[in-house]
Amino acid sequence: MMQKPAIVYSEKLKVSFGPHVFPTDKYWLLNARLAAEGLLDKFTVYEPQPATSEEIGLVHLPDYTRDFMNFEYSEAIMTSEIPISKEIRDFFLTTTGGTIMAARLSLENGRAMNIGGGWHHAFPDHAEGFCYLNDIAIAIRKLQQSGKAERFAVIDCDLHQGNGTAVCFARDERVFTFSIHQERLYPVKQKSNLDIGLPNLADDAAYLKALKEEIPKILESHKPDCICYVAGADPYKDDQLGSLQITKDGLLERDRLVIDEAKKRAIPIFVCLAGGYAKETKDVIDIHLNTAKALL
Repeated sequence: MMQKPAIVYSEKLKVSFGPHVFPTDKYWLLNARLAAEGLLDKFTVYEPQPATSEEIGLVHLPDYTRDFMNFEYSEAIMTSEIPISKEIRDFFLTTTGGTIMAARLSLENGRAMNIGGGWHHAFPDHAEGFCYLNDIAIAIRKLQQSGKAERFAVIDCDLHQGNGTAVCFARDERVFTFSIHQERLYPVKQKSNLDIGLPNLADDAAYLKALKEEIPKILESHKPDCICYVAGADPYKDDQLGSLQITKDGLLERDRLVIDEAKKRAIPIFVCLAGGYAKETKDVIDIHLNTAKALL
């Protein structure tokens, strides 16, 4: 009998960034929707432990790790758009711990999701955007350190390029970084192993065509032991920060494509949610809910 996929969630994520485009309430609202629709029973639910300074140090430089843990307003910390505080520090420690746990659990039962994470703009030596810790890179380094997995593919389907993740793994041939994103948009681009920069107003057909062509080739050529799927909700057509024209159905097909390609090859996959800034938070929840359904 196939094991239930794992889902990682903490009530400690009920933290506000203040008057901000990032809807942090999406985490507990998604968890509530999963429960209301009877879907949580189809997962094994786990509570994450906060990431430790030692785990953060697998990716981030010592000075930056110290400043972050002490929530100090240093130059490297102030490059985030979210003011640091103890509450914000603890939020990022918890959600990063969730990605570490989801990564480990994916190796045990094949599929796992962190309700949170996907902070792909954080660099080893500084914060960027809404991201203080690169939980993706930390989770992968943790698994590499454990010896349980060595080769990884990061399939980043957020609206924005995974620039921090690209830099974190620029010199590690064991990790293949792939990013499909809106090209003429934040951030300043770094070099992933494969970048697909879509034009403004790209639609479902262009988006899905690129994924159908590239994902199988990546998995066949790189042969990862594990996949990190960054399932951003922000390519959506009504997102406030971009102008791609991807529908909810298109994003669900994206989710199914990535997860099915992993399943075909029996490659463990863990999911983190990354961005989503639709005018109506309900739309963001719908998109993340579909990702959870695809994992099931």
